[in-house]
Amino acid sequence: MGRTLTIEHVTRIEGHARISIHLDEDGRVSSAQLHVTQLRGFEKFVEGRPYYEMPAITARICGICPVSHLLASAKACEAIMAVQPPPAAVKLRELLHCGQIVQSHALSFFHLSSPDLLLGMDADPAARNVFGLLEQYPELARSGIALRKFGQQVIERVGGERIHPPRIVPGGLGQPLAAEARDAILEQLPVARATARHTLQFFKERIESFSEQIEAFDDTPTLFAALTDAAGNVQWYSGTVRFADAEGNLLAALEEPAAYPSLIGEAVLPHSYLKAPYYKPFGLAGGMYRVGPLARLNVAERFGTPEADHELEQFRRRFGRRPRSAFLYHYARLLEVLHALERMQALLEDPEILSPRVRAFAGVNALRGVGIIEAPRGLLIHDYEVDPSGTVQRVNLIVATGHNNLAIGEGLCQVARRYVDGNRLSEGMLNRVSALVRAYDPCLSCSTHAAGLPPLEIRLLDARGELVDCLRY
Repeated sequence: MGRTLTIEHVTRIEGHARISIHLDEDGRVSSAQLHVTQLRGFEKFVEGRPYYEMPAITARICGICPVSHLLASAKACEAIMAVQPPPAAVKLRELLHCGQIVQSHALSFFHLSSPDLLLGMDADPAARNVFGLLEQYPELARSGIALRKFGQQVIERVGGERIHPPRIVPGGLGQPLAAEARDAILEQLPVARATARHTLQFFKERIESFSEQIEAFDDTPTLFAALTDAAGNVQWYSGTVRFADAEGNLLAALEEPAAYPSLIGEAVLPHSYLKAPYYKPFGLAGGMYRVGPLARLNVAERFGTPEADHELEQFRRRFGRRPRSAFLYHYARLLEVLHALERMQALLEDPEILSPRVRAFAGVNALRGVGIIEAPRGLLIHDYEVDPSGTVQRVNLIVATGHNNLAIGEGLCQVARRYVDGNRLSEGMLNRVSALVRAYDPCLSCSTHAAGLPPLEIRLLDARGELVDCLRY
C-alpha cells in the first residue's frame, strides 16, 4: 500500500498552505500537490459597491503588496472612466511601485528565504529563521531590515501610508509629491543602492554552492509571461503582456488588457482553493506558464538601466539566456531591486515629478475596465464590470501566485522525487520541498479567488487523529 506524507504548514510564506507527497508501495514519490487552504472571496463581497471604492477595498487583500492591488484596481477604474492620469501621476505611481518592489523583494530574500540559503537546508529548524540569521549574519540581516524599511518609507512619502497608501485614487493621485519628500528619498538612495550591490555580490559569491538546488528546483520547460515595452525593456506599471516559450519564441502579445480571456484560461483544481490559469491556445495540459522576476528576465531583452543591465549580462553568461530553474528567482529578485533603485533615481530627478497636476476626473464612460500591472510576484489582473451608475456587478482577479500554480505543482513533484525517500525520512528532505514553494515567494492571501465552484473537502478524524472518512464535493 502507498502512503501520503503531509507537510501541514509550509513555513516562511505569506498565507497558509500544506503539501501532500504521495508514495508508492516502495516508498518512492509518485506525485505531490500544493493545497492552498484559505479562501478570500473578495470578488463576491465587493459586488454592489461603487467602482471608485475598489482601489481602497482591494488593497486590503494583502498587507505585503497592497500597492500592486491599488495600482491594478485604479487602472481598471480608469478604463471604466475612459481617462488617462496626468504624466506626473504616472511617474509617481511608478515611483511608488519601485518602493514596493524593493520592500517586497527584501522581505522575500532576507527574511523568508535567506535562512535556507545562508544557514543551510539541513540546519536546525529551531534556528533556521530570521533570528538565527541575525545571530550568524548580523550585518546582512540588518541590511535586509534597512532595505525593506527604505522601500516602505518611499511608499509612505509618495502614497501617504506605508501600508494601504490612501493617495492612489482613480484618475491619478490624491495629492502631489512634496519637494521635502523627494529630497528625503534622494538623500537615502545611495545607502540603499550600496546595500543592494553588497547583497548581490555576497549572493553571487555563494551561488556555486547551490548547484544541486539550481539543477533540482523545477527545471521543467514552461512558457513565460511578462510586461515589456516596445523596445523589450522590463516594465512593471504598463506595457504589453508577452507570452514566450522556453526558447524565447514570442507566442502572443496582449495589447489590450480587456482581451486577456482570449489568451488566459482559468481552471479549478480538485485539491486547492487556488485557481490555475493557463495559456488558452495550448489548453490546460500544455499551457503551463510562469510569471514573476525570473519570467520577466526571460521575456524581456533588458532592464533599461545601466547597472542592472550590466549585472543581467553577467547572470545570463552564467546561467544562459533563458534559465528555467526556480531557484534563480532569488537571484532575479536582487537584480530587480537594483533596477528599482536606479529607476527611482531617474524618476526623482525628473522635474515633472513635483507637478501639482496629478489627477483626472470623469464618471462612468464604459461598463467594463481591466487593469494589468506587474506585482513583485508577477502579473496581476483586475477585471471589473459595472452598471450605468457605476455599481460593481462582477469582478475577476487573477493574481501572480495563481499564474504560477501549475508550475509550482510540477516543481513540487520534481523536487520531491529528487530528495524524498519514504523509507528514510529527514526534516531536511521535506524542507527542500517547502523551499521550492518559497522560491516563488507565493502570496496566498492574494491568490485564492474562486472561479466557479471551489472544491470542498470535509475530513472526519478519530480521537487518535486518523482519517475515518472524507467527503469531497
